[in-house]
Amino acid sequence: MRILKLILKNLLRHKLRTLLTILGITIAVAAFGLLRTVVTAWYAGVEASSVNRLITRHSVSFIFPLPLAYRDRIIKLDGVERVTFANWFSGVYKDKKQFFARMAVDAETFFDVYPDLLVPKDQLEAFKRDRSGCIIGNQIAERYNLKIGDVMPIEGDIYPGRWEFTVRGIYTPRDKITDPSNMLFQWQYLDERVREEWPGRAGVIGWYIIQINDPEKTAIISTQIDQYFKNSPAETKTETERAFTLSFMAMFSAVITSMNVISFVIIGIILLVLGNTMIMAARERIHEYAVLRTLGFSTSHLITLIAGESLTIAILGGVIGIALTFPMAQGFEAAMPKGWFPIFNVENITLILASSAAILVGVLASVFPIQRTLNTKIVDGLRQIG
Repeated sequence: MRILKLILKNLLRHKLRTLLTILGITIAVAAFGLLRTVVTAWYAGVEASSVNRLITRHSVSFIFPLPLAYRDRIIKLDGVERVTFANWFSGVYKDKKQFFARMAVDAETFFDVYPDLLVPKDQLEAFKRDRSGCIIGNQIAERYNLKIGDVMPIEGDIYPGRWEFTVRGIYTPRDKITDPSNMLFQWQYLDERVREEWPGRAGVIGWYIIQINDPEKTAIISTQIDQYFKNSPAETKTETERAFTLSFMAMFSAVITSMNVISFVIIGIILLVLGNTMIMAARERIHEYAVLRTLGFSTSHLITLIAGESLTIAILGGVIGIALTFPMAQGFEAAMPKGWFPIFNVENITLILASSAAILVGVLASVFPIQRTLNTKIVDGLRQIG
């Protein structure tokens, strides 16, 4: 109990210095939490990737289409359970700054391959019956206050003109890592209009999604598909869904890597801030620690006294910083254009890393002061003033 009282008195001895140190740690921990949240949000799509789904795209680039006829050949391969496809549509709905994925898909097979998109059976059937119908994520429905039966007019860019889609279903994500902000409509509706206005662009799709029965056969099936279409007018590249998702992020990889590195550099900054405070305190109290040793305070008492002060400051700063991470993340999300981060949550791993870092820094910052105190002879300590 007396050690706790001494720790408290030491903390309050230089109130301004202690307050500024706690403030510095708070800001650093909150910044760490926000950066880590951005990084984890960016890679949310990668985490949602399924191990039994492959993506087949054009070997040159994702922007080049593939013939629809490839589907019937792929489905015959051993190990392939289902094949569906999708086509990037883009377009503008209300505001160019508000982004969400708009894709043309095969209505009959897409939701079988993606069971993580939960659609009520009656809504799915209504979607299949309506050639101009669409299914949207619940986040899109909430953002734009859309309900079943509403019409979504979209101004096309890749496919110019005005397009109108009727909301026939609203899907909910099966888990928190599934994107709740997609708009999906029937590819047949797109193809019919393309045949009328741009015949040369008809009968093609963007990429195939292939569901396999054994993830261990990923490499074998991928090679078989690519070999099958080798030397054809549209050669393919087949990869796991995870690799396909990562390829989308390649252009931003340097930025995300930098943010990831900076988030951990911040831990070093915390250590320097707290370490400087504890070193200053230890230098000022060498005389006092020598007096305590003459009064019978043991080595463990002194270690507890110094480490306790360091840990208390670190934990207080860490707790406040973690608490501030949530409103900072909410503010950041609100400031960003809608759709950039469909899933933007402060993950448990971020909280664990932030709290662990604060505790670790508290321990490390006390090492040098403890070592100096214990290595200073009592006579030398008593001789020192200030």
